[in-house]
Amino acid sequence: MSDWLDLCRAAVGDVKDVLAALPTRADREPVVGAGLGGDDTTAIDAGAERVILERLAGHGTIVSEEVGRTGEGRPLIVVDPIDGSVNAKRGIPFFSLSIAVADGETMDDVEFGYVYDFGAHEEWTAERGRGAFLNGEPLDGAGPKPELEILSFEATVTSLIAQQAPHVAELAHRIRVMGSLALSLCHLAAGRVDGVVSLKPARSVDIAAAQLLVRERGIPIDLFDDPPFGRAPLDLEGRSRVVAAGTSEVCQKLANALSA
Repeated sequence: MSDWLDLCRAAVGDVKDVLAALPTRADREPVVGAGLGGDDTTAIDAGAERVILERLAGHGTIVSEEVGRTGEGRPLIVVDPIDGSVNAKRGIPFFSLSIAVADGETMDDVEFGYVYDFGAHEEWTAERGRGAFLNGEPLDGAGPKPELEILSFEATVTSLIAQQAPHVAELAHRIRVMGSLALSLCHLAAGRVDGVVSLKPARSVDIAAAQLLVRERGIPIDLFDDPPFGRAPLDLEGRSRVVAAGTSEVCQKLANALSA
């Protein structure tokens, strides 16, 4: 997978160039269109996706947040050029590039995952059957705690937090709302948080890369609106809330609480 790692690192450089060319909120947040994923496409989204598509052209079929599906052949490359785009637009240093490489059409087929944190400059990678890594070093330390000392909420608006936080008050001691689902899942893989929940339905581009780090660490993850996780399609149509935690029992408790 060294070729893919080199390609992903080159893509990081491409996105950094876009960020440098659009340094301010006024540069980054103008809406320039609508993506096939259903969200507004801003200048920063469009710029990052443009350079990523150029970098990955000819390497397989690409599924990306704004343009949908393009290219042909295998592998399938699932891309979120800016995960945490609200943070990126506002200059909050917690957003990422997410690239997953798959030999089929489902989550079980993802064989390589890459997430780059533009704020902390951390590189998260995973290879199917070979483990998860942070900056090239194996993630083999302590994982999430069995109890939820810290639970990350993602894909959030204030109304959802207000509605759902009381349902987990007896399960989680503290809540973090960081703004990038991919990075929150990476933090779960490293044991920095003890659970992650997406309060609104997520798409494959949001999680395809980071979920491989979680699964390579043996951490349970599921789509509690549309299980099982492994059969989830790598497209822009499938959407489900995501739950991940240190044990299957905690995942189920969270899913039950948020489905009440």
